[in-house]
Amino acid sequence: MGKYVITVSPKGKYHFNLLAGNGEIILSSQMYASQRGALKGINSVTVNAPEAGICDLTAEKVTPVSNPKFEIFEGKDKKFYFRLVAKNAKAIGSSEGYNDMSACKNGIKSVKKNAAGAVEKASKKK
Repeated sequence: MGKYVITVSPKGKYHFNLLAGNGEIILSSQMYASQRGALKGINSVTVNAPEAGICDLTAEKVTPVSNPKFEIFEGKDKKFYFRLVAKNAKAIGSSEGYNDMSACKNGIKSVKKNAAGAVEKASKKK
């Protein structure tokens, strides 16, 4: 089972990661001004990830997908990434870089699987 871990930066900003059962980070959030904001972000991942479709922005012909969705894109480093976009069209979190598309899609599957069941929340300072 996955878990969410909230960290606090030295400047007092909050950030969370969704960890898979093996402890690997599978989704990272933006920075939030408050712990309450980070908790709302966690709730948004929990609600949106399981039902999100996939939009592959690297495809020759991009098929539109309504929100919530995972958008797959290629970074300047030629690695594949995904971001989770909520129903309100705001990005909630993003992935690490993957060397191939298959691994990126497996990352999305892991977020979908772990997001809803990840109930443990821990805080730590950076």
